[in-house]
Amino acid sequence: MTRAFLGLGSNMGDRMGYLKDAVAAMDDCVAVSGVYETDPVGGPDQGQYLNVVVELDTSRSARGLLELCQALEASAGRVREVRWGPRTLDVDVLWVDGETVDEPDLVVPHPRMFERAFVMVPIGELAPDLFEGWSDPDTGGCHRLGDWDEFVPRTGKGTS
Repeated sequence: MTRAFLGLGSNMGDRMGYLKDAVAAMDDCVAVSGVYETDPVGGPDQGQYLNVVVELDTSRSARGLLELCQALEASAGRVREVRWGPRTLDVDVLWVDGETVDEPDLVVPHPRMFERAFVMVPIGELAPDLFEGWSDPDTGGCHRLGDWDEFVPRTGKGTS
């Protein structure tokens, strides 16, 4: 089993509902960061995002995780019309212990994660030792709304 981290965000429709459904569909989820409301970075004018980072203990490779991400986005009705545009659900492979990938459709570690507080602040909650010394570039607001458990009642799956 391998430790991996995925970043999830939503800024259309039932933002929290999309995040809850995605986390519930991950049977290898072991922890979920706090919930953050963040300003969009890049792209057209759009509403704020809800963001979380999930930690997985998984047998999936980075490629297998990308397939999971795409399936979760499809089940949320995501349509890719505008780069960095609004979306029902965005799921990114951020980090997979021991794996580095540099392919046209997949780069791990995520190439822009260190520039994004909405990724690094929540991943820091789950793995503070992983990126010691990271400095917040202060791009966009990143406001913690509360613990995942405040939004999702404990069911034993993906709620820690």
